[in-house]
Amino acid sequence: MAQYTGVAVSPGRVIGTIRSMAPPVAEPPAGEKLPAGADAAAEAERIPVAAAAVQASLIRLAERAAGDGKKILEATAQMAADPSLTQTAQGLVTSGGKSPARAVWEAGDQVAVMLEGLGGYMAERATDVRDVRARIVAELRGEQAPGIPEVEEPFVLTAIDLAPADTATLDPGRVLALVTSDGGPQSHTAILARQLGLPAIVAAKDIHQFADGTEVFVDAGFGTVTDEVTEEHLLLAEAWTELQKHPLTYEGGGGVLKDGTRVQLLANIGGAEDAERAAAANADGVGLFRTEFLFLDREDEPSVKEQTKAYLETFAHLKGKKVVVRTIDAGADKPLPFLTDADEPNPALGVRAYRTSWEKRSVLTNQLDAIAAAAAQSEATPWVMAPMIATVEETEDFIALCRERGLAPAGIMVETPAAALTADRHLEACDFASIGTNDLTQYTMAADRQLGSLAHLNTPWQPSVLALVKATCDGARAAGGDPESFGESANKPVGVCGEAAGAPGLAVVLVGLGVNSLSMTPRSLPTVAKVLSTVTLEQARELAATALAARTADEAISAVRAGLPILGELGL
Repeated sequence: MAQYTGVAVSPGRVIGTIRSMAPPVAEPPAGEKLPAGADAAAEAERIPVAAAAVQASLIRLAERAAGDGKKILEATAQMAADPSLTQTAQGLVTSGGKSPARAVWEAGDQVAVMLEGLGGYMAERATDVRDVRARIVAELRGEQAPGIPEVEEPFVLTAIDLAPADTATLDPGRVLALVTSDGGPQSHTAILARQLGLPAIVAAKDIHQFADGTEVFVDAGFGTVTDEVTEEHLLLAEAWTELQKHPLTYEGGGGVLKDGTRVQLLANIGGAEDAERAAAANADGVGLFRTEFLFLDREDEPSVKEQTKAYLETFAHLKGKKVVVRTIDAGADKPLPFLTDADEPNPALGVRAYRTSWEKRSVLTNQLDAIAAAAAQSEATPWVMAPMIATVEETEDFIALCRERGLAPAGIMVETPAAALTADRHLEACDFASIGTNDLTQYTMAADRQLGSLAHLNTPWQPSVLALVKATCDGARAAGGDPESFGESANKPVGVCGEAAGAPGLAVVLVGLGVNSLSMTPRSLPTVAKVLSTVTLEQARELAATALAARTADEAISAVRAGLPILGELGL
């Protein structure tokens, strides 16, 4: 009997047979050269042809995907035809005499190493480059591209990690659960698994100790996998299957606690398509509109007119609803050639988000002009907030820019311990705050949220992170002049828009700490609403106090789970 543990990222309890991802494409030998007498120019020309074929294949995959999966596949398809990869590889053939396969391998490595040096999001794209590289090499050799096993019966998929092209096309009808030995809670794999509702565990280091064909019980609520399948496990898996046949629903109107206390349940979106899905899921509005998707993968800043049109298309799905718009969060894991410095030694701690306006003011003011123009033509209710705020002077500056354009309410994101600890002063200068638990956790724990090796640190259950959430809520109450204000009546409301908001047990703790609204992927709305309905505000506060007093994150999780039996009943 063996049991291995990782980081739970999407709940569920299933029994199934393990099938591992096929071995990666083998690296061409380091000394692999062109055959004697081969035409180097003709061999070099095979590389863009193979890259185009890979690009076409990825585009076909994108056409079958949706949402973020579609966007990721489209971006990966563009990477397949990136001239920085193909032209470098061609040069290694014509001037170095290397075989096309070896040349592509080395060129891909060069690009991937460069991206890893940038850190954050760009470091994660290194995985995409190596995936594209492997696909081109497979095409050159006439081999099958790497991908998910093609077997008839449903299975538990194990892998080191999944490339976006694989994750985006996962079929929940065939894949019962996903377990990876690498990756973190904010990786593409984790995010897309949550969107699919697929039980998933990441950073389970020893999962490959299980051989293909091993029957296992996966508890993706606890993050465990065991090959000792008991009668209790069978009952738990059957109960989970029955729950999926009769899924919970959310009719809107907020999460209503047992005593009638109401908490807004909002959605995180990245554009008009996401807004449409949020509205269909009856979200009470939007707690995070990630506007940087308008800016990524382009050389020039979008015009005010172009931005206004995009915002209007998004707002059109949210008539009469609150839409919290985050201004551009560029830098760190989202560098932009027209705005950020790619040579920063530590971009996560560099000039990012609001800080980019210090030197390039017009990018922020143009965006605010576009939001104001869209707000004037829309029936939605935009709230505007700036990311990565650390000082009160920054808050005052941003709010002044919003006031000049008639944008209200205007607020800030609390993602740094500095902002959390001085929240009373920030909230005196602005109308609301939204806590980004992903960044707040990484900065509190000094742990890059993209690194699977640090996944155990990067959990918002850390008592230190919970203490900063409470400090933010306490500061907001002090600034609002009413320590008992809560819910929509709060004078200075505090929301949470990080991944923590969509974890039902943690949602109860956040409400107990004083959070007024929770924003999440629309799929999480029904379960969060259900779990909130089982506690009173006083009970939520008691559970929050217990988690806050815990010695460790694991002890906090265990204590809250013990106080919320509904989590076990729902397989969460």
